[in-house]
Amino acid sequence: MSVKSAPEGKEYMQYDFPVDKRLRVIVNTDAKNEADDQYAIVHAILTPAFELHGVIPAHFGTAKSAHSLQDSHDETMLLLDLMDLRDQVHVADGGERAMPDERTPVESPGASLIIEQALKDDPRPLHVAFYGPLTDMASALLLEPAIESRNVRVIWIGGGKWPEGGREYNLSNDVHAANVIMRSRLEVWQVPRSVYRRMPASFAELVDKVYSCGKIGRYLVEQLVEFNLRTAPSAMEYRSLGDSPCVGVIMYPDCGAWSWRPAPEFEPTMHYRHTGANRPIRVYEDIDARFIHEDFFAKLKRFARGRGEYDG
Repeated sequence: MSVKSAPEGKEYMQYDFPVDKRLRVIVNTDAKNEADDQYAIVHAILTPAFELHGVIPAHFGTAKSAHSLQDSHDETMLLLDLMDLRDQVHVADGGERAMPDERTPVESPGASLIIEQALKDDPRPLHVAFYGPLTDMASALLLEPAIESRNVRVIWIGGGKWPEGGREYNLSNDVHAANVIMRSRLEVWQVPRSVYRRMPASFAELVDKVYSCGKIGRYLVEQLVEFNLRTAPSAMEYRSLGDSPCVGVIMYPDCGAWSWRPAPEFEPTMHYRHTGANRPIRVYEDIDARFIHEDFFAKLKRFARGRGEYDG
C-alpha cells in the first residue's frame, strides 16, 4: 500500500491498495427513506479499500411515498452530483416493490448487477451491503440460484432485537425477501435494530466535523437537521446514523462483538421464529460507533481538502 499526498500542500491522502487486497462491495440503499443512508453511501464511496462495483437504489415500501424507488434513485444521483462523481460510480436501480411471495422475484438492473458480480471468477468475497429491505438480494438468488454457492456476504441493517424480534422498518418493507435469505446458504451478517440504533451523532458534532466539508458536507447536515425537525422534534440534539455499521463491519469485521446463531425465520408480525433448521448467520451484539464515525469524518475532510472545498 502506498500513500499519496495531494499537490499544493493540501492535507489530503489517498491510499492506493493493491487490487487483490481491495474489498469487493455493492451498496443497496433506500436512500431517501430517512436521513442516515446518505452518510453511509458517502462513507462507502470514500473508503479506498472498497472496490465499489455499484450503488443500487432500493424501494422503501409505499407508506412514505408512492414512488419510493424513484426517490432513492434521485437522492443517490444528487449525492454523486454534489461530489462530482456521477460518471465514476455505477448506479443500477433495484426492484420497484417488495416480493409478492417467497417464490416470485422482482427483476431489476440492481438484481442483475448482484448476479453479474457474484458469478465473476474472483477469489475475493463479494460484500453486498443492504441499508434497507433485502428485495434485490432475494430476487437475485431466485433468478440465479447458482449464486448461493458463490463467495457472497450479505451485510444487512435490519431485524428486531434478538431473540424475540418484532416490528423493524427495513424488515417491514419485505418480510418475504428476508425469509428467502435466511433460509438460503448465503453468508449473512445481521446488524439488528438494537445495535444499529447505537450509532448516535450529535448535531454539534456534525456541524463541527461535517458541515465545513464542501457541498456534500453542507447537504448531509442540512438534510438531516431538516428531517429531524419535520419528523422527530423530540430528538433535536442527535440522530443515529444507523446504516453506517455496514461500512464499518466490512472494513473491520470485529468492529463489534458478534456470534454465530442459527438463522431465524420471520413471522408476519416480524417476530423471530427460531426453527434451528437453517445454517448459522453472524449476528452483531454491539458496534464501535467511535471507529465508524471518526473514520467517516476523517475521510470526508480529506476529500473536501483535496477538492479545495474544506472550510474548517
